Amino acid sequence: MSRTEPTLGSNWDEEAGAPEVAAFMRIDVPADATEVKGAVAVNPQEDNYLLSFVTSERAAERLAGDLHSPDPLEPSHVAPTTSAGNALWRHLGLTPPDRLRKTRWVGVCPPCVVKHGRGRVQWIEMYVHAEGEGRSRVYVQAF
Repeated sequence: MSRTEPTLGSNWDEEAGAPEVAAFMRIDVPADATEVKGAVAVNPQEDNYLLSFVTSERAAERLAGDLHSPDPLEPSHVAPTTSAGNALWRHLGLTPPDRLRKTRWVGVCPPCVVKHGRGRVQWIEMYVHAEGEGRSRVYVQAF
């Protein structure tokens, strides 16, 4: 593990990248995805899994639907991410999603929905930011 501290009491798992994060979240990164990035911040209470990539708007919508949230993607009205949360996304070289305009959000507690298939995931949320020309950056965070 790295000595870099993403948040108080946390370290980056140097052996975990996008494939490991996608496997934990049970997300299939679309074949057309570019700029695929992933990391795990190991924390004494709960690890934070981060995954981001650019894909078609259609693929982003499909992935959001696969979360089985009772609510669809909607304009982000979530509280701004804490400075610790911002540091997580900046570790991947990304602007935190709540700092971008026209970002949509969906979140779900997988154990609370039927047929979730994500038994180890307590919470998963997705932000989708339109990049233009039918492409969107997808940000997924889970613990």
